[in-house]
Amino acid sequence: MKGILEYSQGETIIHKLNPLTKMILAFLLCLSSFVSNNILMAVVIIALNIIIAYMANITKKALLLLSTLLKIGVVLFLFQIFFIRTGNIILSLPLNLYITDMGLEFSILLVLRLAGATMPLVLMITVTRMSDLTNVFVQKLHIPYKYTFAFITALRFIPIFENEMNGIIEAQTARGVEFDTKNPIKKIKLVLPLCVPLLISSVKRIEGGAISAELRGFNVRQKNSGYKKYYFNIFDYLVILLSVLMLFVSFVVA
Repeated sequence: MKGILEYSQGETIIHKLNPLTKMILAFLLCLSSFVSNNILMAVVIIALNIIIAYMANITKKALLLLSTLLKIGVVLFLFQIFFIRTGNIILSLPLNLYITDMGLEFSILLVLRLAGATMPLVLMITVTRMSDLTNVFVQKLHIPYKYTFAFITALRFIPIFENEMNGIIEAQTARGVEFDTKNPIKKIKLVLPLCVPLLISSVKRIEGGAISAELRGFNVRQKNSGYKKYYFNIFDYLVILLSVLMLFVSFVVA
């Protein structure tokens, strides 16, 4: 299975949307997750992300992302729930620890917001070519190409680094290193030394990418340099309208 941020090819209606429409959809869904204080609304936003992933044929990738976010959310939940002292006590624990109804509600909402705000951007990047994203930022938003290139390159290198790390781990596993240990402390100690070879290989890739960009006329590129034009169609306007409607509903039920 491809990495989370790697492009997934397809001819679905989500893939065919204007790249700017996808970014607007992601931004408004992220904003909707934060403006609403309703747990049910947060669940609806996550469900909407799953529906979008299903329409784009990346359901497995979306569920994997959701699972990862929920695992991180569990740590945040346990860390947060004991620090909120306001509200009615629903469970008392030793060492002067207790759980309140407000603390429980806020901690659950925090986890759901983490998932609801992270998933849209990751999913939209997954179904958008980086070259299209670069061109639309330059053409439609008039962002200087150098800044757009730096942002897109950072996103592009994330799956590359992930693949590099997986390759290093597989090589070390073949040499007898046990990375499948369930002890998190031991696993961190095993992974930390691998950052050195990852850093070395990353520097080589960055240097190669810089040389390639120079050879392709990086310094002379303008907003009209891209040959491909990006137009909005009826589906783009419909998606933007539904996104704005979702944000409005989030404000109402906040």
